[in-house]
Amino acid sequence: MNYKFGLCLLLVLSLPLIFQSTPTEILKLKTFDYLIETPAPSGNFAILNITEADVDAAGGYPFPRETLAKIHIDLLRKGALGVGWVLAFPHADRFGGDKYFAEALSYSPSVIALFENNNGIYPKTTGTVILGEGKGGFLSGGTVQNIKGLNALEGIASAPVDVDNLVRRIPLLYKSPDGWIASFGTQVLKSLTGADTYIIKTNDNGIEEITVKGINPVKTDSFGRKWISWIVPRETSLSEMEVENKFVFVGVTAKGVMPQLATPVGLLEPHYIQAALSESLLIENSPFVPDYALAAEIAMLFITVIAIWLVLSSFGITLGISIATLLMLITAASGYYLIQKGILIDVTWTLLSQFITGAVAFYLRFREQFKLRLEIKKQFEHYLDPRQIKRLQDNPELLVLGGEKRNATYLFTDVRGFTSMSESMPPEKVTYIMNKALTAQQEAVQQYSGMVDKYIGDALMAIFNAPLDLENHEDAAISCALQIVENMKSLNEELKKEALPTIAIGIGINTGQSTIGNMGSSSRFDYTAIGDSVNTAARLESATKDVGVDLLIGENTAKNTKHDLHLVKEIKVKGKEKALKVYGI
Repeated sequence: MNYKFGLCLLLVLSLPLIFQSTPTEILKLKTFDYLIETPAPSGNFAILNITEADVDAAGGYPFPRETLAKIHIDLLRKGALGVGWVLAFPHADRFGGDKYFAEALSYSPSVIALFENNNGIYPKTTGTVILGEGKGGFLSGGTVQNIKGLNALEGIASAPVDVDNLVRRIPLLYKSPDGWIASFGTQVLKSLTGADTYIIKTNDNGIEEITVKGINPVKTDSFGRKWISWIVPRETSLSEMEVENKFVFVGVTAKGVMPQLATPVGLLEPHYIQAALSESLLIENSPFVPDYALAAEIAMLFITVIAIWLVLSSFGITLGISIATLLMLITAASGYYLIQKGILIDVTWTLLSQFITGAVAFYLRFREQFKLRLEIKKQFEHYLDPRQIKRLQDNPELLVLGGEKRNATYLFTDVRGFTSMSESMPPEKVTYIMNKALTAQQEAVQQYSGMVDKYIGDALMAIFNAPLDLENHEDAAISCALQIVENMKSLNEELKKEALPTIAIGIGINTGQSTIGNMGSSSRFDYTAIGDSVNTAARLESATKDVGVDLLIGENTAKNTKHDLHLVKEIKVKGKEKALKVYGI
């Protein structure tokens, strides 16, 4: 099979993965969406929705800051551990209630939102400790500033999208020219644990993990992004406020107030997304994309695609397909296992590449086999019975350059008087008669499952018991010889009617071992037999003229046949010191 073609195919299939094309990235992300399981809520958080009915009851939106202060204090009285307002406050309250809201925020761990704006303005940076060279990070373009004096931590509540415009990964820390700004969900955990700083561990590829005091280190991608598990904490309302021992995310679900962002689980308001981020930070073995993911995916594609090409090229079709299918199943199981363990390494493009490679390799192998079957048919269709050709097509490995020691029976024929006929008749008539004679002989050979090995001018050589096993091949060869005699009688009757000369032939048969197989060069060879027993059969045919009979049978054949034979005489043949016993019927 063409290995250069296989290498080219591998390179073509690897390009979308190496260059992270949009279709392959979307396929990868959709696979993660489908296979990543969503854990149950941790019980540490709650969501408070300000609904359409709440806005109507308050006479519109935005609420006065004094009203927000009352909500905040009511939540604390209901047992809330802290409150995160996933809302921004860039303007002073027109009712003058900012001081009440600021005071309420100071009573508990509180977080308010910052939303990104490419204005180049940044809030005060968060304290961080960098372990490593400080590479990587997601750069922020700026934020809309909240009014001063609000006693709360600030966190960016924006959510970057992937190539399919869905939110899946949120930076835990955003990079600014002056340092780092925490995301809203990260600030929530910082407020609850009382941590002062974040610890950022980096490597040569970028950020590796981020640690908030009080929780386990959180593994991220090289940009510091955390993969979100779309957990929805307990939801409550202004009338219920079931928030005891929970940190509450407050957001507005009334239509037209807050934007809804597209996620793999549908459209969500920002407070749902930030709540899911905080939940995700607490998950043990939470899903993450390791910095070596792309290298692992490329390596897996190269190794498995090459393996599939080799097995389909080297083994039989059935075995090759079985091994290739097993490799694909192992790849799929490995990918599923890794995702379930939270290591987001994708194998979907590798599986597609394996299938494409397998299909191409199978087609090429099938075409090669088909051409070989046609070549077998072409090589033997004039010499073998169709049933024997079918058996050879099903087992083409029998037809390789070289031979094997095999016991068989060999039959030679020769037209008598061919030379004088050629000298006395036009060539086209001689050709016509010879074609008729050889066809009559060939039909008899095929009738008794022999193989016409070759035509040598006016002579024919046939083999019985090769290339396929033939029981009682001695009997088959003698029966064939008798049939040839009958066929020649019928042919002579036909020639008489056409006013053409009749013909006579001599037949020699012998049995013994010889080397049988494809003989010749690597580019051109013929299937034939070589050995002393073959030569003896040819000598017996030549001796028929001297003995005065049409058929002579060697001693080895006579010993193993059921035909009733009689000894003709002992004769001397060329190349043999000892006289041969020959038989007739």
